Amino acid sequence: MRVTLKDVALHAGVSAKTVSNVVNGTGRFSPEVRARVESAVAALNYVPNFSARGLRNGRSGLICLALPNLSSPYSAELIREFALAAAGRDLGVQIEETGFDNYERERHLLSQARRHLIDGLIMSPVLLTSAALQPTPVTPPMVFLGEVRQDTTDHVWVDNVAASRDLVEHLIGLGHRRIAMLGLFVSESARLRREGYRQALTAAGLAPSADLEIPNPTWTTAAAAAALDEYLDRCPLPDAIFCLTDSQALGALNTLWRRGIRVPDDVSVAGYDDITDGRYAVPPLTTVGIDKARLAEVAIDLLIERIAEPGRRPRRVTIPYRILPRESSKPAVRRPG
Repeated sequence: MRVTLKDVALHAGVSAKTVSNVVNGTGRFSPEVRARVESAVAALNYVPNFSARGLRNGRSGLICLALPNLSSPYSAELIREFALAAAGRDLGVQIEETGFDNYERERHLLSQARRHLIDGLIMSPVLLTSAALQPTPVTPPMVFLGEVRQDTTDHVWVDNVAASRDLVEHLIGLGHRRIAMLGLFVSESARLRREGYRQALTAAGLAPSADLEIPNPTWTTAAAAAALDEYLDRCPLPDAIFCLTDSQALGALNTLWRRGIRVPDDVSVAGYDDITDGRYAVPPLTTVGIDKARLAEVAIDLLIERIAEPGRRPRRVTIPYRILPRESSKPAVRRPG
């Protein structure tokens, strides 16, 4: 049988209200009363019913973070920053995975989120359209991460077009001309990063070519390695490879190493996201750096504001980025012919 608040009160010789105040850290009570209540809680192994508390005061102290791929290093690092930022604001975080190719999972999460007794949802949608992301009476307060743009919900993002353009311009500045892109995929992130890639080429007088855009619909390390392997079986080695994520760049490095192709002597490689593994790759990976801690803090603060003021005008916050040149890219050496 579940131990109740009244059981603890009877054991400690105080009122149920006093037990509630001690457990919740509210009200006034002496150190002696606190000690008696805490001793009774421990003796009876009492666990507060946070779900019932949430039903009474309208708050559970729990928010949900939904990301496409929990197995990726980028997601792991982002989850850690969200957990730290939430803990600093006395919130718990429930983690959900939506998947890269699961429209129904994204839609279901939006429609069923209220049932999980969460105060709000922070989500990085991949496939849902802006129309599908409109708030409804059954959706909780929401903040969206990433590139799916809409005007009715708070939004935190990085300018993927500008960041990708700047990174490819860095490669062009090193003298590279035949630059491949690895990670072509039907998602808004991939589309915008490809747009920045093409803008940089066009500005430099280099015609974009579909023959240099390598598909990878899962954005995983293994799939990227296989995709580059297949590409190199039928196409000549490019001067440089811009990978749409660092995880894919790690796969590219593995394929090039297995083929005896030297990075950066034979080909430069760059990624996007600045994951820790990329800093310790051989060679360390040139990439786009994003302040993940800042992203998490801004998103949670926007959600807290949205919970307190449901009718507030939506805000869009752009997180800055940096181009981080490392040893995986270097000035081009013109090959004969």
